[in-house]
Amino acid sequence: MLRRRFCFCILCATAAMTAYLMLFAAPPRAAAQDKSVSFIKDVAPILKENCFACHDAKKKSGKYDMTTFEKMMAGGPDGPPITAGKAKESDFHDLIVTTEQRRMPPRDKGEAVPKEKALLIARWIDQGAKLDGGLDPKADLVKELRVRWQPPTPPEKYTFPAVVNALAFSPDGKTLVIGGHHELTVWDFAQSKLLKRVYTRSERAYGMVFLPNGLLAVAGGRPGQEGDVRVYDLKAKGRMAGAVEILDGVNDKAVMVKHLVDIEDAVLCIAVSPDGKFLAAGGTDRAVRVWDLSAGVANARLDQTVENHADWVLGVSISNDGRYLVTAGRDKTAKVWDLRAKESVVTFPEHQNIVYGVAVKGDGSAGFSVGADKQLRTWKPGGEGKQVKGVGGHSDEVFRVIYHPKQPMLATSSADKTVRLWNSETLAAGATLSGLTDYVYAVAFSPDGEYVAGGGYDGNVAVWKVTDAKAAPKLFNASPGFVARPPEPAKK
Repeated sequence: MLRRRFCFCILCATAAMTAYLMLFAAPPRAAAQDKSVSFIKDVAPILKENCFACHDAKKKSGKYDMTTFEKMMAGGPDGPPITAGKAKESDFHDLIVTTEQRRMPPRDKGEAVPKEKALLIARWIDQGAKLDGGLDPKADLVKELRVRWQPPTPPEKYTFPAVVNALAFSPDGKTLVIGGHHELTVWDFAQSKLLKRVYTRSERAYGMVFLPNGLLAVAGGRPGQEGDVRVYDLKAKGRMAGAVEILDGVNDKAVMVKHLVDIEDAVLCIAVSPDGKFLAAGGTDRAVRVWDLSAGVANARLDQTVENHADWVLGVSISNDGRYLVTAGRDKTAKVWDLRAKESVVTFPEHQNIVYGVAVKGDGSAGFSVGADKQLRTWKPGGEGKQVKGVGGHSDEVFRVIYHPKQPMLATSSADKTVRLWNSETLAAGATLSGLTDYVYAVAFSPDGEYVAGGGYDGNVAVWKVTDAKAAPKLFNASPGFVARPPEPAKK
């Protein structure tokens, strides 16, 4: 009897649940179809990923500009491509889903828009192709997406090493600040001990420099997405995570004290004049921006924007008197700009290949440059900019050249996995500093000149004592928690 009643109850419950689902529960597909699609949150990111590269304000492929909602809806020579409420009658949707040759993006430009994303666009059109409330139809969509983007939290432990594109010794020379993945890390290099992690909006730091007041200015960005220059106070208070202090350089205004500029791609280099009056940064938009900091970082004023290169600006330096701005470009030249006269002074073309880095002698009497030609060259920043001397030594491309703070000495870093020291007066080769195992993208002297550090593609950092270059360097990997995998055994 109990068994019969139990079975009957189970059958009743099952029948009741089935009836409820049939009457009240919408099928998953129907529920998804009813959900409102946001243009700025759902559709615009798909367009940025697949369309904006060809249909921006400059290229306007097919005479069609998609960089604002208004222009996108207006269409090109053939008129409006979207019929609100009717995705199947909209050329915009048809070009995305067609398998014919006219598909967008073109086959030679990239893969087709994934099916699920194409369906999302179709739903948006069927729902009326509306713009989100509060948005200006004339607003630049790239900028609107940028301000809404939120950076991820850096991993507690890195699975893969972060490339070291930039590093700098602290003003007291006791710690190293190193660029990571959406963060800056601060290390006691003598102990290979991680002290602080400073979260940042930028995915990568490409250049950093301490200002005379102890604040750190950083140039960086997300490649192909955005670039910026921000100033951080690393002495601000954070929260402790075990023995490591965490500083929020994204939202805490006590940490990220000044946001100087945003551009649409990465800012790649940065320099400050010794007196701290001028800060200069250059990048992928071919421009170098120069700020006057004489009234303090909080009151920084853009003094001038220098467009002196025909391609990316990869390196920048300022003479001690703050008069000359020396720059390196992907256009195969090094250039000199007079910051007072606001005019171009010299173009140095002798590398005849990409120029990655520049330095200038304190009194402005000599310029130095390195590049893809594997050469270190010195030349006169004034007059006709004639080369004084060029020397080899590195066996691969040379990425950086820096001037020693107290001695007539240069340091260079290279794809040949070494840092080299040079006499800046004669370009006579000094010590070759080895120990790193991949391209060395970053190099820095300590403020007292006793140490030189290099950082590589594989996340490794080496610190050498300048006066004892033959001694083994202090080595560590600057990616928190990363454990290198043992090499695979050779196949027999």
